[in-house]
Amino acid sequence: MDEVAEVFEAHRARLRAVAYRMLGSLSEAEDAVQETWLRLSRVDVGEVDNLAAWLRTVVSRVSLDVLRARRSRPEEPVAQLPDLPSGDDPAEEVLLAESVGRALLVVLDALAPAERVAFVLHDLFAVPFDRIAPIVGRTTATTKKLASRARQRVKGTSALPDAEVTAQRHVVEAFLAAARTGDLSALLAVLAPDVVRVADPAAVPPGTPAVLRGARAVADEAVVLAAKSRYASPALVDGAVGAVVAPLGRLVLALAVEVSGDRVTRFEVIADPRRLARLEIAVPA
Repeated sequence: MDEVAEVFEAHRARLRAVAYRMLGSLSEAEDAVQETWLRLSRVDVGEVDNLAAWLRTVVSRVSLDVLRARRSRPEEPVAQLPDLPSGDDPAEEVLLAESVGRALLVVLDALAPAERVAFVLHDLFAVPFDRIAPIVGRTTATTKKLASRARQRVKGTSALPDAEVTAQRHVVEAFLAAARTGDLSALLAVLAPDVVRVADPAAVPPGTPAVLRGARAVADEAVVLAAKSRYASPALVDGAVGAVVAPLGRLVLALAVEVSGDRVTRFEVIADPRRLARLEIAVPA
C-alpha cells in the first residue's frame, strides 16, 4: 500500500488541477482527489494499464457527479462582495483562481456539467475526445459538440473587430491595475474627464450616489475600493469589453465599460443577482 500511495502522490497535483477547473472550488477538488484515492485503494494497481489515464478518468467522473448534484440544488446568487474569500485555505485558493482566470471560472460555472467536463479535459488538458466520451456517457461525436458549445460560451461574441476588442481590453486592464494599487494619477490618466459611473445600490457603500460624474470623483472612489479591485478581471460582458469581480471565481459584480480612444468614458457596476444571472460573460481574446 505504501508503494501505491507513493505513486498516487506523484499524480496528486495533476488530479487536483483537473478537479479544480471542473469544480471551481478547492475544497471540493480536494474531496474529489481523496475519493479518487479511496477508489484506487480498492483496485489491483497491477491490472491498470495506464494509471495516469485511470486516475484522470476517476477524478473526472467524481467531479461530474458533484457538478450534477450541484445543478440539482443551485445556490442562491451572492448579493454582495465579501470582505475576504472563504475556504479551507483562502490564500491558496485565491492563487488558484488567479492562475486559471476568474473570467474563465465564471464562464465554466455557467456551463452544463457534461459541457464543462468535455471542455476542461479536451481544451485545457488535451485529452482526446474518444477518452472523454465514456466519462460523460456520450458518443465521441456528441462529446465534440459538447466541447464546441462550451468553447463558444467561453469565447463569446462581440460586434467589434478583434483589434478593437484588444485595444479596449488594454484600457480596461489599465483601469483595473490603477484601481488595485490605488494609484490616483494612473486612474486620472485612464478616465475621461467627464466619465460617468453608474452603480446598483448593492455595489457601493450606503449613502453613495448611484451616479457619479467626473474623473476626480470616480478616481477617488476607486482608490477607496482598491482592496476589492484585486478580485477584478477583464471579461466580455454581453459582448462588450468589461470586467468581472469574482472572488474565487464566484461572480458578485460585473462592470459594463464604455471606452473611447484610450479612456474609459462610462461604466456601470452591476450587482443585482437577477441582473447578473442574465448577463453573458465570456473570456476576452
